[in-house]
Amino acid sequence: MLLDLWKSNKESLENKHIQQIVTIAGGGKLKDDSACAQEVRAYLAEVDIGQIETYITQCLEKSFADSGLVLQDLINEVGRRLDFEVENGFYQGGKNKIGFDGLWHAPDNFSIVVEVKTTDAYRISLDKLARYRKELLKQGKISEESSILLVVGRKDTGDLEAQVRGSKHAWDIRIIRAEALLTLAKVKVASEEDSSEKMRHILRPVEYTLLDALVDIVYTTSQDTEDVGIVEDDILKKSIENIEKKGTWEFTETKIINSLRNQIIERFSSLKGQQLIKRTRATYWSPSRTFRIACTISKRYEREGQRYWYAYHPAWDKFLEDADDAYLILGCVDLEIIFAIPRKIIIRQLQHLNKTERADDKSYWHIAIAEFEKKKYQLVLPKNNSSLDLSPYVVGF
Repeated sequence: MLLDLWKSNKESLENKHIQQIVTIAGGGKLKDDSACAQEVRAYLAEVDIGQIETYITQCLEKSFADSGLVLQDLINEVGRRLDFEVENGFYQGGKNKIGFDGLWHAPDNFSIVVEVKTTDAYRISLDKLARYRKELLKQGKISEESSILLVVGRKDTGDLEAQVRGSKHAWDIRIIRAEALLTLAKVKVASEEDSSEKMRHILRPVEYTLLDALVDIVYTTSQDTEDVGIVEDDILKKSIENIEKKGTWEFTETKIINSLRNQIIERFSSLKGQQLIKRTRATYWSPSRTFRIACTISKRYEREGQRYWYAYHPAWDKFLEDADDAYLILGCVDLEIIFAIPRKIIIRQLQHLNKTERADDKSYWHIAIAEFEKKKYQLVLPKNNSSLDLSPYVVGF
């Protein structure tokens, strides 16, 4: 099976064209309810967003047999990376079939009926798409809180835009290029959790006479990219109250942090037998979403026995709470070990940790690891003047 090959020898698949991937799967022919379709979709659920982008580019650069069907599955996978619950549509319509390409449900119950096109060279029957939505409404699969999204592969969408604007369905239909949809998913993966809802909201029919909402999205995303340095600085200044020397805080380069985090994820994924997909900058989950981790990194500090400092965000805790098995992983730049602490252990300690409430409503708990004896690490619990032995949670990598 394709997924078995991926898990046992990723290198053998990473450089293959998506057409070759399809050939390997099942009977090598994409058909509704086929083993090939099931295997391809399971495989796409496990690769990272960069690989998804490569495959979409391959589908659009040069068409091949079933490239449009593959693109349909790829776009639906991008929807999942935006945290929609996605129902795959049919490859081919037929009697008693509603011919949507994808049905995306947002956490707030808004639904999007997705139609995927490699090009807008041919006119699309907007009435047919409207009928799909109407039939889904009749069947109770969606509510009136729904819309239609046309995802187009080629860059020139002028004719299609004019067609939609001039139709009676103009309010219910929106258009986005595959490249732009990918950009939303990549920005969401690189940011913190509070951007995902806003990313999804962009895909809805909204009349942007007032541009505040778009500005808010841009601002939130830019703030997310700055938060690591701000939070680290704040933690140090608040945690080391007795240090008089100021203005000499040193920060670990982002490239080092990202490289170490990737190594940690790969090691822990292998250890647990779970493929992990990057959901945001620091959070990951399995394709089934039942196994989840939040991973954060610290450099070493030579101050009063406390060696490593981290921020633990409420959004991370909420993310971990919804899993069957969840861990907070604390990495250290200078150590070849990590601390993989089950969420059920962390949650018991939160009342004993210091917490910062920032002016922008982004709060976080302070996590400090002390090394009172050489290679004996403790989680500091300042509010009850104690500590938690971390030796049961040490994992080498």
